[in-house]
Amino acid sequence: MSRRPRATGAIHVVTNRRQGKGREYVTHLLRRSYREDGKVHNETVGNISHLPEELVEVIRAGLRGEPVGVLSDAFELERSLPAGHVNATLLMARRLKLATLIDRSPSAERDLVMAMVIGRVLCPSSKLGTVRALGQSTLAQELGVEGASEDDLYTAMDWLAERQERVEDRLARRHLRDGELVLYDVSSSYFEGRACELAKIGYSRDGKRGTLQIIYGLLCDRHGRPVAVEVFSGELHDDKTVASQITKLKRRFGLARVVVVSDRGMVTKANVELMAKTDGVSWITALKAPQIKKLARQDTLQMSLFDQQNLAEISSEDYPGERLIVCRNPLVAAERARKREDLLAATERELAQIASRVQAGTLAGADQIGLAVGPALKHFKVGKHFQITITYERFTYSRKTDQIDAEAALDGIYILRTNVAPEDMTAGDVVRSYKDLEQVELAFRTFKGPELEIRPIHHHLETRVRAHVFLCMLAYYLTWHLQHAWAPLIFKDETPIQQPDPVAKAQRSTSATAKTHRSARSPREGTDPIHSYKTLLAELGTQTLNTIRLPGVSATFTKLTTPTALQARALDLIQTTSLDL
Repeated sequence: MSRRPRATGAIHVVTNRRQGKGREYVTHLLRRSYREDGKVHNETVGNISHLPEELVEVIRAGLRGEPVGVLSDAFELERSLPAGHVNATLLMARRLKLATLIDRSPSAERDLVMAMVIGRVLCPSSKLGTVRALGQSTLAQELGVEGASEDDLYTAMDWLAERQERVEDRLARRHLRDGELVLYDVSSSYFEGRACELAKIGYSRDGKRGTLQIIYGLLCDRHGRPVAVEVFSGELHDDKTVASQITKLKRRFGLARVVVVSDRGMVTKANVELMAKTDGVSWITALKAPQIKKLARQDTLQMSLFDQQNLAEISSEDYPGERLIVCRNPLVAAERARKREDLLAATERELAQIASRVQAGTLAGADQIGLAVGPALKHFKVGKHFQITITYERFTYSRKTDQIDAEAALDGIYILRTNVAPEDMTAGDVVRSYKDLEQVELAFRTFKGPELEIRPIHHHLETRVRAHVFLCMLAYYLTWHLQHAWAPLIFKDETPIQQPDPVAKAQRSTSATAKTHRSARSPREGTDPIHSYKTLLAELGTQTLNTIRLPGVSATFTKLTTPTALQARALDLIQTTSLDL
């Protein structure tokens, strides 16, 4: 009869591992050690292999005498701040040396300006909203601006306004070279309040008729990167902004040769004369509709040019020393024809109702009939195409078919004008260069959209209005590079197709189309959904910096959550994407 071992001795966990049949077998056993007759013996008192690994480790630690408890009680999570989007934007800002662009010497004001620029990229708001938002992420502590007040931000804006020209000069040296294209266009944004001297009533591009606004002109390189921005009084016409841009390009930026691409509203006779007199300045723009109609009446523009092609180069005595490049886009022509017919039909319906009232005797008198007809003709803005006859008791109308046909003949026609020599730029390249203006239009949409929210403008002092617009430009400069780096992750065409026909409608690449189709259905396992720029920033913001305190001690430590695969990819793209195009 064997003797029972003594119920004494320490219990511990023993883990055994063995290989077999292509897999590893692991067992966790509870064992007691005891001494008998001068020898050490082991006894297995239990098998805990069925327990989770985490619980096995807790048991192992407890049997070793280490203090253990519920894991969630082992530390206290004091605070969790969004950090991933801050880290991403700061990483790109450092690659761009944005702080050095703003000022070469470190200072509290420079840190506050950086905070406002990055704050507008992450969460655009008023300066008071920016102060509150600084502490709602890791941005304030990353830049050392904890405790900054609204007055501190205003002081930093005044500091930045004094340095705007120097910052723009550095951007120009970085992105503009002699002979390259410079894109220029203007837009407007509306005001809240009436105290600023720059705020005037003018042509609103925001659809806010009758509201005070400012005008701002944006200079970009041919890829759409912003280089300089200038704020003008809200009532100023577009063409009055051009002269200062020519001076800026030639004198401040020191460009010996430059080709300015601008919209048709910019290049008036006076501006053409100014650029013609300025050595080294060339331009590409487009004719306005009345100018195109005049060429058609003179037979300078002949529709037979487009029987076999959609692009032709002509000349006119009205534009000496210039090339006129005529383009016809059949898709635009079809759309304009459809829209015109819809507007004409809608106007006819309103006129028919008035004619019925006149015939029924409920509307009589030439003055009363005229009061009813006037708004109907203006409603859809095609009243010029109708012949109207009004008497005391009679009202008739008809279409001016000859006039409509003459206008329809010019559907889809646009004419570019340039003084760039043919040996320096082909007609096709002139068309492509003019189409590059869409990059400035994209910048304005970003300025006004949820990405940057430049409007409404609340500042009253002229210097702060200028500083506010300049801050938005710097934020767009950072945004542009982030979108360029994140092209594989967002709805951006990474490899746009270079059409052999410059007039043809732009087409999305196969990869861009695949992104759109992928977003319309659930992503496959192991792949991430395609994001917009804003939703990708939001996704990055889910990576948090956590402040942790151990029980019984006053000291804390911080821990950044492990990035997801998408977050890690976004950061890697920022670090590896080339900044040179």
